[in-house]
This record gives sequence, C-alpha cells and structure tokens, in this order.
Amino acid sequence: MKHRLFTLVLAVAVIVSLVVVGCAKPAPAPTPSPAPAPAPSPTPTGPEEILVGTVAPVTGMYAGMADGGVFGERAAVEDINKQGGIYVKQYNRKIPIKLIVVDNESDPIKAGTLAEQLVLHDKVQFLVCHNAPPPLHLGVARVADRYEIPYIPNVAVMEPWLAMRADASPPWTYTHALGFAIATPATPGSIWDKPGYTILDTWKEELDQFGDQTNKKTGVFASDDPDGVGWYALFPKALEEWGYNVIGEERNIGLFPIGTTDFTPIIKEWQDNNVEILWGNCPAPDFGTLWRQCHIEGFQPKIVSAGRASLYYTDINAWGGDLPNGIGTEALWHPSLKGCPGIGGTTPMSLYARWVKETGQPLSLSTGQGYAVIQVLIDAIERAGTLDADKVNNALDETDMMTLYHRVKFDPETRFSRVPISFGQWQKTDKPYVWECPIVFSKHDFLPTTAEFLFPIPYE
Repeated sequence: MKHRLFTLVLAVAVIVSLVVVGCAKPAPAPTPSPAPAPAPSPTPTGPEEILVGTVAPVTGMYAGMADGGVFGERAAVEDINKQGGIYVKQYNRKIPIKLIVVDNESDPIKAGTLAEQLVLHDKVQFLVCHNAPPPLHLGVARVADRYEIPYIPNVAVMEPWLAMRADASPPWTYTHALGFAIATPATPGSIWDKPGYTILDTWKEELDQFGDQTNKKTGVFASDDPDGVGWYALFPKALEEWGYNVIGEERNIGLFPIGTTDFTPIIKEWQDNNVEILWGNCPAPDFGTLWRQCHIEGFQPKIVSAGRASLYYTDINAWGGDLPNGIGTEALWHPSLKGCPGIGGTTPMSLYARWVKETGQPLSLSTGQGYAVIQVLIDAIERAGTLDADKVNNALDETDMMTLYHRVKFDPETRFSRVPISFGQWQKTDKPYVWECPIVFSKHDFLPTTAEFLFPIPYE
C-alpha cells in the first residue's frame, strides 16, 4: 500500500513539473550585437599626375620648330602646375601635369613608333605637339586612333593634313588639329571667313604694295614633300591670275627633291628670264643651299618669300653671313598679339620675355604654338570633368576659347581649327643675336605691324 502511494505521489510530481515547465515563459533570446556599419567608400583621389606626351623634332632639319615649341609646352605646364594642376571634377581636386618629350629626329617614320612607346610604356593619357610639318604628325595620329588617345597637334598646313586625314579609313577621330590654310577659302559665315586666314591673301599684301615696282616675273620653288607639293599646286596658278608671269611653272622647274645640293640649273633659268620675285616653300637647310648659290651666281631678286624655311631664328642664322636679310615668311605667332590670355597672368609678351631670358635668342614663333595646345587640352579636361579619353575627346569637339594663339574652335567635320596669319620679314639689327623678324603686313586689328617692309632687298 505504501509502495503504491509513493508511486502515485511521484507520478503526480512529474506531471506537475512538466506542466509548469511547459507553461513557463521562454527565456528571451540574447540580443544580437549590432552589425558594424559599412565603411564609407573612399573618395577617389585619381592619379598623382596627368601624363602628357609630345613627339617632337628636337634634332634634325625641323629642330628650330621644337626649340620654341617644347619651351611653350613646358611653360604652360609650369603655369598650370603653379596653380596646383588641372581641376578634375571627378576627383574633386587639382592634378598636376607631367610632360614627357621624345625626339623623332625630324623623321616621320620614327614618330609613330615613339608615340606608341609613350602610350604603352610611359602610359601617357594625352598627346600634344607644337607646330611641325604634316608628315611628322601622321604616325602619331594613327597611334592616337588605335589606342583612343586624344591628340592635339599644330600640323602647320591645312590642305596636306586634311588630304592625309581623308586617306585614313576611317578618318582619324582622336586628333584635333590647329594650323593655317594655304589658299582654301573658309566656309562662308564661319569665324575664319575674313582676310588674314590663308597664306595666299597674307603674302599677296607685299605684291599689292610693291609688285608694280617690279617686272612681275616670278620664280617659284618647293620641295617635293607633301607641304611643298601642296604649295606648288596652288601658288603659281594664283600668281598668274594676279597678272604675274611664273617662269617654268608648266615644267615644274622649281620643284626639287629634299636634300638637293645643286640648284644652278634652276637659278640660271630664273636669271635668263630676269626674275625679280621669288616665292617658295621648303625646309630651311634646302633653302639655305639654294639662296647661298643664288648669291654666288649674282642672282638678286627684289622680293623673296620663303615659307617654312625662314620661320625660325636657329634655321636662318645657320645660313650664315647676311643671307637672311630681307627674306619674308608667314608669321604664325607674335608677342604683340592682343586679347590672347595665357594661364595665371601669362601674356604673349611675358612668354616672349621668358624665352629671351632663358635662351638669349630672339622671337620663336613656336613658343606660343606650344603653349596653346596645352591650353586647349586643359580646357577640354576641365569641361569634361574627367580624364576619360572619350569624354575629353567629345569636349574637344565643343572647344571655343581664346588662347595665347588667339581663338581656337574646331570645325565639326574636319576637327581642324584655323589660326590667324600675318607676314614677317627678317631684318638686321644691332642686337647681339643680329636678326629679328618683325610683322610687316597684318590684316588683323589684334596684331599690328611692328616694322616697315624692306623693298627692294638690300644686298651688300
């Protein structure tokens, strides 16, 4: 009996305990620790430098162009870097430029290979170049398109450049070029549809004022490279339309290979026909040889204009003696330009002063040309707000700005911007460097003449 009672009590106790346990409020789950907040995304800082490359003729027959051109590019880089660099909205900060210069030795064949090395090895993001003949830019433009790198060169002459661009398939889209036209009229109503934007109308000024004081018999000469051939195809016809007698034009008497050393057959024909006006276009060393032989043969025309050959002091000074005196040429930039701002207060005149102080040389037209291509690049990057190549390239399409080289605006079809032209003439001075090339004819109110034209050339 006692055993049964114990068993009953034990069973009841177990049941009660189970009920109590089953009805008890469960213990609260432990409160989880709050998940750590995600770390804020770091603000992109961008590269330490913007890498810009230039393939320049530092040595060789076009070294005179690079002397001032590279100086101008470096001066513009120095000016923007003094301000901290280019403001890039994507990174909300300024980034300085690093300019990398390589020497193509005035060899068009080397230019493309060097440009590719700049892109692949040096990792440049953009390419620029000061004034140089069109063939020196050909290979670089191809590389720019292949790797989709914006390229801003001054290609000098429009007609041969656009012909090369048209031959590309498709035409280059990453190159925005500056330069001058030989004779092609501007699109009616465009900003260039006015006097002073072709070599032809600029050079004509000397004939308009002094041509009647000659017998109007003219000799023309040109080297057989794209620049010279383009010139030779246009100028003789224009001269004949103006009433001048071009000697030997139908036989291409003045068209010669680069590197010619004996010009006496050409000179003799000019002498036999009593030529008093000489116009042409070729590299400086070739004209130096030609003009020296003219002096030896006693050939003394009253007016001589030598495009390309007489643009730069280092080139004309190499001719020796008084050979530069009175030689006329297109003037592509000048420190007396008005309304042409640089970076941080730099002006055409102050850039010229920097050049003279550093080199001891007179004016180099390329200083302003080199400076301007950097300005155009800076403007495009700032408007694009990024270093993305396609967006900067699109921004270049919309460029319309004043530079140290005057207004730059690219034609939408050709991506080419014409630059204003005036006319200069080398004249002897009493300064240590002897030769200067003042502006003697100008059709622009922003670029006044600075000297009188020497006529006829004073031979000693």
